[in-house]
Amino acid sequence: MPVTLHRVDHATWAADAQVALDLSRIYADAPAQRLPLPADDYIRQHLESRGTFCCARFNDRLLGAVAVTEDPEAWWLANFCVRKTTRRRGVGSRLLALVGEAANREGRVLRIASETLTMDDQLLLSRLGYRPAADGSYFEFEHPAPGGTP
Repeated sequence: MPVTLHRVDHATWAADAQVALDLSRIYADAPAQRLPLPADDYIRQHLESRGTFCCARFNDRLLGAVAVTEDPEAWWLANFCVRKTTRRRGVGSRLLALVGEAANREGRVLRIASETLTMDDQLLLSRLGYRPAADGSYFEFEHPAPGGTP
């Protein structure tokens, strides 16, 4: 499945009805206890607070998304979700790989707060190359430097 990365900010979301609908559908599929607010409220609040969503796009539709908050050294990821109809097809893994490549181009590492993660989430992140911080407060992914050494 040829998935591409599509970044959504507040302006894109407000101007593109299909993007808004797709994001709403993605987060409507998330278990309610995983989001701090109802799906549409969560999306609006995240975008209004200058956050973005990195999304997996296939055939002009968004199939998965992860909320991104940036700081000078890292992109903090939260509330990763893939549409139920496309789960278990590699969309989520591909999305995280594309997000990692984009962050690396900007000289940033990826971080995910540990308190938001289930054990299944932690296992997936470990398989994808994320490692817990020394204090355990977050998982981090840093692309290897050219030549293969981190």
